[in-house]
Amino acid sequence: MQRIEADISRRQLLGGAAAVMGLFAGFGLAPREVRAQSAGRPVVLTNLRFFDGVTLAMQSGRDIVIEGGRITGLPATGTGPSEAEVIDCGGRSVTPGLIDCHWHATLVGISQIAALTQDIGWVHLMAGREAGATLMRGFTTVRDTGGPVFGLKLAIDQGAVAGPRIFPSGAMLSQTSGHGDFRLLNALPRMPGNPADYTEKTGVAAIADGRDEVLRRTREQLMKGASQIKIMAGGGVASPYDPLDTAQYTLDEMRAAVEAAADWGTYVCAHVYTPTGIMRCVEAGVRSIEHGQLADTATIRAMAAAGVWWSIQPFLADEDANQYSDPRSQAKQQQVADGTVRAFQEGKAEGVNMAFGTDVLFNPRGAATQGRQLGKLTRFMPPLEALRMATGAAGELLAMSGERAPYQGQLGVIAEGAFADVLVWDGDPATDLAFIADPDTNLRLIMKDGRILKEQL
Repeated sequence: MQRIEADISRRQLLGGAAAVMGLFAGFGLAPREVRAQSAGRPVVLTNLRFFDGVTLAMQSGRDIVIEGGRITGLPATGTGPSEAEVIDCGGRSVTPGLIDCHWHATLVGISQIAALTQDIGWVHLMAGREAGATLMRGFTTVRDTGGPVFGLKLAIDQGAVAGPRIFPSGAMLSQTSGHGDFRLLNALPRMPGNPADYTEKTGVAAIADGRDEVLRRTREQLMKGASQIKIMAGGGVASPYDPLDTAQYTLDEMRAAVEAAADWGTYVCAHVYTPTGIMRCVEAGVRSIEHGQLADTATIRAMAAAGVWWSIQPFLADEDANQYSDPRSQAKQQQVADGTVRAFQEGKAEGVNMAFGTDVLFNPRGAATQGRQLGKLTRFMPPLEALRMATGAAGELLAMSGERAPYQGQLGVIAEGAFADVLVWDGDPATDLAFIADPDTNLRLIMKDGRILKEQL
């Protein structure tokens, strides 16, 4: 019986993957590997300067050897394996693949009204298209901080769709009236026999009140394959009903999510802006603060002392910001922007572990600004420090998923044994990061998992 079930599963997997491949190939989403590497033959990148994702300097005099999807060596120039295929980088800059630690792969490329009303199949197809564009911008890994992304991740991992590696959170956990409660007021009150809201049914959010419900919804996301859990711990900009200053989830509710995640060897990240909410998260054992632009000095120092990660975005209310028609959201957006500069400056000064994210949301045009958002960090720190936030530091944050990490290996670094996610650029990251804003022109080679997806050398 077990053999029969295994055979059926294998046939379904192979047949399903082939069918999906055909579907997405017709839609323009199939993987775009520009050429296959010779079987068993290593690849050597030579004639380059590289940033390893950790050391704050460009290094030279070495080649990068890649085999079997991993970086297998960094020998002195010209001393690598003689049988290797050699790719001359023309003296250009090489970096690890970029990592966005706060991305919404299913929700970034569509409007909010479309996300709440359109057929979910269309939503997923749009997400597949945007995943390919994300990869072509040089972002080879994203941490998805909320949304129905498990199917997209599976399609990418199976090779049916081009896209970045995804560390999925699954549905965002929210209290009633919290930042993840997208219901209309006419849906209240919620009664025991009422069906789940559309956003809950599609896996965008999960409304959970009280310890028991939080435990259940957390465990459901882990069952689906979440690599970390996302909770809403304070008010937000995009949501109309929760003021920015509100604290969301009691300490006991937060601890329920943290305990359930810890039982699976992983952690909780939390959407929150204010000192009250952040301090409650730190006390509960939340390991990653998402946003946090309104933190005060005492709160920032508490984060540093607890070793909590700060996944922070350059929210500046500029031309690249998410667009809102509601005056209430516009006012909240400006309040966050007013705290952004200070948050970066104090976070850096106090030694908080900081990683880069964008949180482009419900913004089809904004998705293309992903690289430009990274470049904005040079307003607050030297270019290589900013780039480290989107490479080596981001990889450290992802590694907190432990055994729940969907990819077992180092990410965000150019080092022996790390995943071969490598980019070749026109531009010098030791000087500025402006070139990352124009990947069509300046990104000359994209390699993910040792596969070359773009080559213009």
